[in-house]
Order: sequence, then C-alpha cells, then structure tokens
Amino acid sequence: MASVVEWMAAIWVIARIASHPRWQVWRWLAWGMLPALVSAMCAITWHLFDNDPRLADLVTLQAAMTVVGNTTLAAAAFWIWKQETQT
Repeated sequence: MASVVEWMAAIWVIARIASHPRWQVWRWLAWGMLPALVSAMCAITWHLFDNDPRLADLVTLQAAMTVVGNTTLAAAAFWIWKQETQT
C-alpha cells in the first residue's frame, strides 16, 4: 500500500515540476504513470479481498494495465529524451 501512495506522490511531484514552462514536456511522464497506478490498485484490491475468485477479472485488468503502463512510460521517456536533445 505504501508503494501506491509513493507512486501517487511521484505523479504529483512530476506534475508540479511540469508546471514550470521549461519542463512542460515532463507532464507526459506524469500521464504515463497513471496506468501503472491503476495496475497497482488492481493488485491491492485483489489481495485485500484475499484473492477471491469472483474478482479474477482484476488479475486480467492488472496485467493489461501493466502492459499499457510500461508502454506509456517508455513512450513518455522517449518523448522527453527527444525534446531534450533538440534544444
């Protein structure tokens, strides 16, 4: 649970940094972190209810959000790198 709170804090910090005109490109990283947060929330919910088989769809959703999250984080990192190397 603490890691989810830390992840939310990291999203908030990065979003605050991105509010500075020089670092606006970093907002993509904050957005890219959201699917990974959803994935973590699915996992926590699944375990909170003692792995109840009726919630098995959460496992599928968690796996899908992990793939989406990894993809969006990679895309955000690439976009930041691309923007930073052009200046």
